Amino acid sequence: MSAPVWITATPPTPNGDLHVGHIAGPYVAGDVLRRFLAADGVEARYTTGLDDHQSYVPVRGAKDGRTGEDVADGYGASIERTWHAAEVAFDRIVHPRRDADYPAFVQDFLRRLHGAGHLVARTRPLPYCTGCRRWLYEAYVSGKCPHCGAGSHGNACEPCGRPNDCGDLTDPHCETCGLPAELRDCTRLYFPLAPFADRLTAFWADVRMPPHLRVLCETMLADGLPEIAVSHPADWGVPVPVDGFTDQRAYVWCEMAPGYLYQSDRRGPGGGPATGPVQFFGFDNGYFHAVLFPALFMAYDAALPLPTAFVVNEFYQLDGQKFSTSRRHAVWAHDALAGAGSDALRHHVLADRPDGRQTSFTPADLERTIGHLRTGWDGWLHRLCAAVARDCDGRVPAERPAGPAWERLRAGLLRTVGELREAYGTAGFDPRRAVALLDDAVARTADFGHVHAHERDRPDGAAAHRAALAAQLAAAAALAAWAAPVMPAGAARLAALLGERPGRPVTAAALAAPEPGRRLDPPAGPVFGG
Repeated sequence: MSAPVWITATPPTPNGDLHVGHIAGPYVAGDVLRRFLAADGVEARYTTGLDDHQSYVPVRGAKDGRTGEDVADGYGASIERTWHAAEVAFDRIVHPRRDADYPAFVQDFLRRLHGAGHLVARTRPLPYCTGCRRWLYEAYVSGKCPHCGAGSHGNACEPCGRPNDCGDLTDPHCETCGLPAELRDCTRLYFPLAPFADRLTAFWADVRMPPHLRVLCETMLADGLPEIAVSHPADWGVPVPVDGFTDQRAYVWCEMAPGYLYQSDRRGPGGGPATGPVQFFGFDNGYFHAVLFPALFMAYDAALPLPTAFVVNEFYQLDGQKFSTSRRHAVWAHDALAGAGSDALRHHVLADRPDGRQTSFTPADLERTIGHLRTGWDGWLHRLCAAVARDCDGRVPAERPAGPAWERLRAGLLRTVGELREAYGTAGFDPRRAVALLDDAVARTADFGHVHAHERDRPDGAAAHRAALAAQLAAAAALAAWAAPVMPAGAARLAALLGERPGRPVTAAALAAPEPGRRLDPPAGPVFGG
């Protein structure tokens, strides 16, 4: 019996609705892996949370004239509705402000690190807004990154992915009022990364990660691993459980490390999952997952299993710029789902997934995907069902697939399922490739159907025509299993149409025509294209 597979997706910040870039990033992709493994009989658990304590939440509230609690609760509920509409099924969603024991769990984690000497006090410059009378960190401050020079908020730079200390930003200013910030000394708790350099290097050698993330890790190591602020003078988030700092709040990304353990139901050192997770996240969150979190886990419990794989997406652009919730530069996922449906949107963002490169979304491209499913996928299925209704009394023919053309189609489809299993699996996970393989399988089978439709007009071709229909029904039955990780709603409709069990494994065994004589009712509407 293989060990259970734990899959995580970065908790989204509830400072706005999910946009299409989020859907194209970790959430649908992680769901694809979970569905593939579950169909294979592998115990898989998919978890996430809501990142309630991000400073972007109260900043959004200040801009909208709302409380941080109202922002987090309203957008958190919307995010969960969007996941449901997109057929993204989590086994657990952590709610930091609603789960009663969550704050204590995070505090116990930080208390243990401080007691072991891993958290140290440092007095360093931190931006301060005299107009707002507020210390500025993370979302509250904007300036230029000290590493790449790009515009950046505090603590981390999205374009280059590297951390900053807020006080080292060039030209810092207050995000809420726009006034230039002044630097004042502030004493905070820090977590030095340098003592973990050797162990991090060994970890990076073992974990599966894309080259772009490896560049980030190795560049940070070569430049000298920094000390990371663990606390900020603030009133939003989990209070720091260390004497002298109880009026400060935990930096939310240092909160997220124990947050992941909380997702796993781990309760303290010595217990928890047998293997580390497969983690899905965007490159802008790469340093946190590949550098900060593993070091925090090492400090907390040297025996804790570390992640086994990082599945990373680059930025998904809109009109040449990154999707952004805080800047409201977005196509909201709930609007796209209302117009396209889950199958079309999932197909589109997986086929266009920003894997190793940035890609760009346009509504016109999504419309083309909708049309492709309606004409290519559903067009073939509707023609097939109409032919069965007309020429086989609406029942699966007694003839079985046969002949050289079928053998060639079958051989091609068997090659396809082998490649599909690789594209769906953890080691070679590549949803772009999976969608291309599915499209090719449909196109091959549709071509076979067009060519062999002429068997019906031969004087003695009725049996060959029915055998060709049976061949296409076999491919349809395979598609009901093979496409399920990508388009679970349409695959379930197709399985019901054919009388097959939903959620079958992606294997060659699925390539078999339904039982002869079974009644096939033509679909009343779209199967995949609705």
